[in-house]
Amino acid sequence: MNTDTQKRLTVRESQVLRLIASGCTYSQTAEHLGISLHTVTTHIKNLYRKLEVHCAAGAVMRAVQLQILGGQA
Repeated sequence: MNTDTQKRLTVRESQVLRLIASGCTYSQTAEHLGISLHTVTTHIKNLYRKLEVHCAAGAVMRAVQLQILGGQA
């Protein structure tokens, strides 16, 4: 895994990750950010690829390991 993963996450991807980590559903995330559900799923797919995981729990765990969430999960 690249050590610069945090730098490669876009601002929006980071926002989506934080909302998912806080327990929001994809629909709630879309509503909170004022974007479509399709856009949320695109951000999620990009997050999974960049974090090298296959599920939301894995993404949150990897983000905590990489200190991307700063203990806010």
